[in-house]
Amino acid sequence: MLLLDTHIWIRWHNPQSGRFALAENLIEEIETADSIAISAISCLAIALEGDIQVLPVDRPIAIKASQLPEHHRDPADRIIIATALIHEASLVSLDSVFPQYEELKDRLITG
Repeated sequence: MLLLDTHIWIRWHNPQSGRFALAENLIEEIETADSIAISAISCLAIALEGDIQVLPVDRPIAIKASQLPEHHRDPADRIIIATALIHEASLVSLDSVFPQYEELKDRLITG
């Protein structure tokens, strides 16, 4: 499973302009993934298509997010990180703060 951070998902869903802004290695990672997922927090105002699985923010994810170091002030980003950890998914993101999370070692795919 490959969990896409919100900005990656938005760019991936916008092939007219956004997809070209992604590094070639990220495009390859996404295209060759067994399955693609996003955190439920990523779809607040975005209509979903049937080819992406939405992962709910459940109790284990909320607990894990609350236990993460606060490298990020944005709780939504900690929820996305916790979602990847709980679901044992790789996380695709260009967020420059994510590499500070030791918990994402060997799970984080960046451009």
